[in-house]
Amino acid sequence: MDIYHIVKRPLVTEKGTHQAQQSHGATRTMPARGGSYAFEVHSDASKAAIKQAVEKIYNVKVQSVRTSIRKGKPRRVRFKMGKTSDWKKAVVVLRADHHIDLF
Repeated sequence: MDIYHIVKRPLVTEKGTHQAQQSHGATRTMPARGGSYAFEVHSDASKAAIKQAVEKIYNVKVQSVRTSIRKGKPRRVRFKMGKTSDWKKAVVVLRADHHIDLF
């Protein structure tokens, strides 16, 4: 799978922009980390593939990746009930000295 097919689009929301601006210093047990950025990714993509794709596309160093599968919502289509598609969300945490200018 191509890296440009793994990351579909960044999720730009109020919560996402707030989390992107947050960075935390190092403690005794945890290393320092930069902001976290949310992306919609391909449903078959693994955490390692998402990490490689974000590092190559945005030229940053990724510290960790968290993923979740978002279920589609029920929607009414004319006289029947339908459902939107399921999709996968990835939250990428960068190292302390990196950031993405998109957010």
